[in-house]
Amino acid sequence: LGVTRFENHLKDRELTGVNQIWVSDITYYRIEETFYYLTFIMDLFSRSIVGYKVSKRLLCEQTTMPALEMAISDQKPGKNLILHSDGGGQYFSKKFIVLTSAVNIINSMAEIVFENPHAERLNGIIKNDYLSGYQPENFTELEEMLKKAVYMYNYQRPHGSLNKLSPKQFEKSATQQSTINQVINKKKKEAKKKNLTTTITNIVFS
Repeated sequence: LGVTRFENHLKDRELTGVNQIWVSDITYYRIEETFYYLTFIMDLFSRSIVGYKVSKRLLCEQTTMPALEMAISDQKPGKNLILHSDGGGQYFSKKFIVLTSAVNIINSMAEIVFENPHAERLNGIIKNDYLSGYQPENFTELEEMLKKAVYMYNYQRPHGSLNKLSPKQFEKSATQQSTINQVINKKKKEAKKKNLTTTITNIVFS
């Protein structure tokens, strides 16, 4: 089977808000002698986990697809969203590409592991800082504990890169600032238009 490679679209990208770039990766979690698989999708702007899935197998139908479907349903992103990942087959399967194409997601891939560092770091945080302490004993408990871990990470964990805010706090702050900027820009445009109208009126009737 041929291997599909997508261009790395992350290079020289400047983020201004959520749902512009999502990064994703799959990792494993071991309970006794059994390996389970964790799939995460994270918004690169806010570091918020927007989609996730725990599965017993590595099929795309059990990993990347349900995680992406969750992210799309919750976030309702617009066009030109970039989804960046490593070169795993779950990210270039036909079914997955059909899904990303249907919602105009741009597929992006790292050529080497160091080109997807945020997703890699997220794997370690969830496993080592949360799940290890929760100590799930079976698949059902792992599902429950993963949901709790994602909530704690999104709403409680401060990030140095986010002004020591949690991802959700940062999103709220960024949204409020964006609204303020929009109001300021609108008032500037109105003032500029008013001044222009006044200038034209003075010219006509002078």
